[in-house]
Amino acid sequence: MPRRRFLAAATASVASGKALHRAMGAPSPSLAEMTARAPLFVSTWPFGKPANERALLTYQSGGGGLDAIEHGIQLTEADPGNSSVGLGGIPNADGVVQLDACIMSGPGHRAGAVAAVEGFRHPISIARRVMETTRHVFLVGEGAMEFARRNGFERGPKVSPGQRDAWAKWKAEEARKARARAEKNHDTIAMVALWPDGNLYGGCSTSGRGYKLPGRVGDSPIIGSGLYVDNEVGAAGATGIGENVMRFCGSFLVVEFMRQGLHPQEACIEAIRRIARLDPQGFDLSINFVAIDRTGRFGAAGTGTGFEYAVTTATSSRVYQSPGLTSAATGPVGGNQK
Repeated sequence: MPRRRFLAAATASVASGKALHRAMGAPSPSLAEMTARAPLFVSTWPFGKPANERALLTYQSGGGGLDAIEHGIQLTEADPGNSSVGLGGIPNADGVVQLDACIMSGPGHRAGAVAAVEGFRHPISIARRVMETTRHVFLVGEGAMEFARRNGFERGPKVSPGQRDAWAKWKAEEARKARARAEKNHDTIAMVALWPDGNLYGGCSTSGRGYKLPGRVGDSPIIGSGLYVDNEVGAAGATGIGENVMRFCGSFLVVEFMRQGLHPQEACIEAIRRIARLDPQGFDLSINFVAIDRTGRFGAAGTGTGFEYAVTTATSSRVYQSPGLTSAATGPVGGNQK
């Protein structure tokens, strides 16, 4: 985007977004701050902060936007202590970890995704290879794994020893309690990024819902559900119970609200309100969104008391608590910097 057009767009957006941003507890940037913020990385959950910082290092080392997204998410995938992303994740009902991921590039509106991948350490990288070397967008199951094998991707165990022991206990003794725990295990690493040239990128990776049925695929690898990037508008990512996001194309909905002129945080809130109006569960959804627009504004929102998300620039790296929606009447709550 030419600098003159970028500055004009940023100026027009400041007045409309500043009051909302201040009310929701997120920073209210000046025009200078907005134009100087890129690169900007926004990720779900506190574990997104080191992922953002790894992405920033890639930028500082001369890497591109997709490199930054891939390297940042790889850090989370490689964390054996993360039970909701990567091969350290909780397995499915058959005791095997099945991984899902997608990646999207604003330039060219390109995307790649994989689902139900077993035993490969970095599904985000396989998704990128699908995008860049095939005519396809989405590979699943055996086809995705054969593609990964042919392309020499690193293998790992289909389930970590600790998770195998937990699965055996679940299978033999504590099915009901383990299912209850699994219902709470639906975190995802979703990362969206604004590059200094105005281009947008995003990625998403998860091991999915704990003890899910084999072959279950949630929102994370689905373009428009777990992730959506529109280089003309902005980018959004989701985390939570995937079924509640994918039935409403949640991330696409957030971006479309930004297209209508809403601040990214307000767009996340309105997407949740739209879904809650249509869903019989109301606001009992366990869904959360992060979003950025191409002027450098960002925001997030979730159901319940809100969730934590990470924001990283060249000069700061912080975790925020998003506004939480409990009902249409009460509206958002929380939203304080952590």
